[in-house]
Amino acid sequence: MRWDALFDDLEAQFASENRLGHETEISERARIETAGVELRDRLRGSAGSQIGALLTSGTLVRGGLAHVGSEWLILNEGMHQWLVPFAAVVSYQGLGRLAQGGRAKTEVKLGLASALRGLARDRAELAVHLISGQGREQQLGGVIDRVGRDHFDLAVVAQGEVRRAGNVASVMTVPFDSLAALRSLRGEGI
Repeated sequence: MRWDALFDDLEAQFASENRLGHETEISERARIETAGVELRDRLRGSAGSQIGALLTSGTLVRGGLAHVGSEWLILNEGMHQWLVPFAAVVSYQGLGRLAQGGRAKTEVKLGLASALRGLARDRAELAVHLISGQGREQQLGGVIDRVGRDHFDLAVVAQGEVRRAGNVASVMTVPFDSLAALRSLRGEGI
């Protein structure tokens, strides 16, 4: 009879160690899986959610996460849409824990230059938010004329003006690294 109690105790210890080992293995697998998740995957997993993006300029942009490219995201904020390069974001607010893995190779190729070329083709009137000295932000209004590999030309026009030679106040060449965000009216470009 004492042996029954002894073996019951040994079985309980074995089951407890087994359970602990299994829980440890699950935790370790979860840590390994989380370590492989990219920010872009977390952003995709939050598509449709309201998030905030704190820009390097100090501006907080909030809106519904509409699209995620390979180097940028689109936020819908009321009547405006924001195109925000990942490189211009200091932190995000409101991202869920869900991660959605990589998309087709075509999405990976949709970098910032591709998105800007689409806006140039559509002749969308934009508010261009630039990062200037000491983390301050400068805003220009205009239409993107041309897009290079790491820069774009913005024809600066007064708000509401159509991009015509006579309406262009100046042409600014903007390096991608200086871009904090682009803002457009919904249905106009982005």
